[in-house]
Amino acid sequence: MKIKWQSLLALSLLSFSSLLLAEDNNTQNNNKEVLSLENCHLKGIKSQVQCGTLQVPENYSLPEGEKISVNFAVLPAIDSSQNKTPLMFLAGGPGQASVELAAHIFSTFGEIKKSHDIILVDQRGTGKSHPLSCDENEVRNAYEIIPEDFSPQEIKDCIAQFKGDLSQYNSENAIRDFDAVRVALGHEKINIYGGSYGTRAALVYMHLFPDALNSVVLDSVGPIEVPIGTFGQSSARSFNLLLENCQQDESCNSAYPSLKDDFTAVIARLEQAPVNLKIAHPRLGTKTDFVLSRSKFISNLRMQLYSMQTRTLVPLVIHQAFLGNYQPMIGLIAMSEGGMGMYVGLTLNIVCNEDFPKITTEMFAGDANNTFGGNDSHSAWLQACPLWPKYAVSDDFYQSVTANIPTLILSGNLDPVTPPSNGDESAKTLPNNHHIVSKNSAHIVASTPCGIEIVNEFLTTLNPNDLDESCLAELKSETFMTHLNGNL
Repeated sequence: MKIKWQSLLALSLLSFSSLLLAEDNNTQNNNKEVLSLENCHLKGIKSQVQCGTLQVPENYSLPEGEKISVNFAVLPAIDSSQNKTPLMFLAGGPGQASVELAAHIFSTFGEIKKSHDIILVDQRGTGKSHPLSCDENEVRNAYEIIPEDFSPQEIKDCIAQFKGDLSQYNSENAIRDFDAVRVALGHEKINIYGGSYGTRAALVYMHLFPDALNSVVLDSVGPIEVPIGTFGQSSARSFNLLLENCQQDESCNSAYPSLKDDFTAVIARLEQAPVNLKIAHPRLGTKTDFVLSRSKFISNLRMQLYSMQTRTLVPLVIHQAFLGNYQPMIGLIAMSEGGMGMYVGLTLNIVCNEDFPKITTEMFAGDANNTFGGNDSHSAWLQACPLWPKYAVSDDFYQSVTANIPTLILSGNLDPVTPPSNGDESAKTLPNNHHIVSKNSAHIVASTPCGIEIVNEFLTTLNPNDLDESCLAELKSETFMTHLNGNL
């Protein structure tokens, strides 16, 4: 994803008849003969892993029709003698490519990889699986571009780049691909871990192929029942918790006694007119324009709310902007200058067809009634979705998932996009689940060693209701940077 689309989409950023299931399984068995698997090395991983491709139908209702190649990798277990059921990792987005996250998963999921192979599949439309990316002829730098600059023509230009049948690049077909990989690799069952949108994919997997799943981990849940795209209220909740935590922290409250008022003042100033400055490019050192609008300020702050590491910077960034010093904000933009690793064509294709049609005018209005970003998180969908090619989603897609599979649900209390209420929504209908809310976590609980410990124990016991959660109490409360040179 190039910088222009990064700026637009910094938003915050599921039954078949027995006959249809039989057709899916027949297709998958035929796919064994077109499996390619070899030893390889992936960027950021020193040890040898396995890389593969699998030819699958673009349209599963036309198994002899057009084929696409699905890219995947297997991170082998350190102790293969245990031969435990593998774990398939389902990436977020929608629009992240799992194989591109291999180095991060290799490191973060190290404890799990001791005894479980980890399977990474690039969802169709991402990575090397027929990617749907919005490439631009001219890439403008992240410092001057603002979300308000986007035009309908740019979205039309993006759509014009795609070949194939966009209606086939949906969540259900992605899961048919994932299960085809499972069958081709010879696994009777797998465990699955989904994070963020990956939880939506996992819920679709539970719906379509429940007998293929040994256990499920849903981390930072995007339920079937809650459309992606309404992040106004959840972002405001996360931001207000940050304000409360700063106020309760003696050093933060001392440094920023009027933080909420500082924020309100900056927003009011940017609503009058964007800030325009000449700055030294943080990476190149050359002179460049820096433009900061209200929407750009809000979207960049929202991105920091995802992580406990970056939330610590938010009060400093707000206060310095209030004082007229935008260098800390420039620093935040520099941190994400390379992009967010999203294949925006797939992001828009899925959200505009599977989620946007379910959001009513009243829902948008209610979500916009908040004291953080108002309707800012809706802007990309409201611009792009009316122009995006349409495909029909069956009513079955939206049915709540009721599969009786051991399921661990994880939520971070400080999460700006998938709050604990999302986890509660899925927990209502899953008969064998346990929902853990981590008080001092934001987005993706398994990003912490404690979260991984809990997931690893669950994969061993397959009992979500009898896990050692004591390490969560040891996670530190939010702390904040109180000076430009660090805490004093």
